[in-house]
Amino acid sequence: MRVTVLGSGTSHGVPVIGCDCPVCRSRDPRDTRTRASLYIQGEGGEQVVIDTGPEFRIQALKAGIDNLDAVFLTHTHADHLHGLDDIRALTWDKAIPVYANEQSIAELKERFSYIFRETQIGGGKPRIIPIVLTGTVNIGGLSLTPVPLKHGFLDILGWRITETARGGSAAAEAARTVVYMTDTSAVPETSWPLIRGAYTHIIGAIRIKPHETHFSFEQALETAVLAGTRRMLITHISHRSAHREIEEICQKFSEKRNLEGISLGPAWDNLEFDAPY
Repeated sequence: MRVTVLGSGTSHGVPVIGCDCPVCRSRDPRDTRTRASLYIQGEGGEQVVIDTGPEFRIQALKAGIDNLDAVFLTHTHADHLHGLDDIRALTWDKAIPVYANEQSIAELKERFSYIFRETQIGGGKPRIIPIVLTGTVNIGGLSLTPVPLKHGFLDILGWRITETARGGSAAAEAARTVVYMTDTSAVPETSWPLIRGAYTHIIGAIRIKPHETHFSFEQALETAVLAGTRRMLITHISHRSAHREIEEICQKFSEKRNLEGISLGPAWDNLEFDAPY
């Protein structure tokens, strides 16, 4: 299974419009952050994305996405949904299922109502099949399990993604399991079993200071360690911290807790890795 971080930025993206801060002016390409999204390719050719933000077209072109089997949504805030129309070019020959919780499917149908009503001949729109989740979704050899999370008072979803096709031991399955949980402010007690036992965790953290609806860096790192991560990547990052600064924060956190053999650090746009690796 190959995983690509299509975007690692918060809702404004980085650089932020009208901002002249050091991070927005940074020449480090890792400080340029489009809105958060994840692309997963299975060994059997499966291709799915989690969230379609405003830059999805640009992200898809960079990643070479030429097909999609499904779209999975965490929630329907604009920075996670408003590129949905850009999957249109991938739906000429088939409709693509879009999986989300009940609230998100209802909002999708309202916000993109033109998709579901008759329009003029030649009026381009994506062909999608909105599906309210009832449990794990299997796409070929990929297994995606929804993880209920809190984003302030909003109920959102994280995703536990496992490549199941090859079987093997529990350790081998953990090595090819990735947990993705952006925009999280709390993990309900019942969701902890779903985030434990994965080798890789990609967790949203907006800044150093606490935030009402997002993890801080330390909260995200603590969550990953409690979940038993072997590799943790921070995503959904604002313009308040440069990539190198976050690397230093992660290193100090690791040293303080003597976390040998665990990799902690920020993600960046177009980061690719294989699970297992």
